[in-house]
Amino acid sequence: MRSKKFLTIAALLLSTGMTFAQTTALKDALSALCSGLSSMVPVAAMLMVLLASVIYAVGQMMGAETRARANVWATSCLTGALIGIMIAVVAPGVLQIIAGNGVQIICNPA
Repeated sequence: MRSKKFLTIAALLLSTGMTFAQTTALKDALSALCSGLSSMVPVAAMLMVLLASVIYAVGQMMGAETRARANVWATSCLTGALIGIMIAVVAPGVLQIIAGNGVQIICNPA
């Protein structure tokens, strides 16, 4: 019940802010956010894949308990990388929905 009230208030504040925001400032902010996501998240995902491989390889040289923990950590890194890639792919569309029909955001990775 409490989270429902919070989400309602947050949605109301967000919509009020979007209503009074200047279109050019909103476009610039969403374009910068989209460009940042498109350039940073894939790099972080690749680093997480490399980290997962290193953790897995080092864990195979250890004892049984450490090997099991390394497998869990490596799986967590791979899951995080997969979610990061999904965010990078879906973010431009979601930001365009947030911006609305009147605002065309430009998503160019730097």
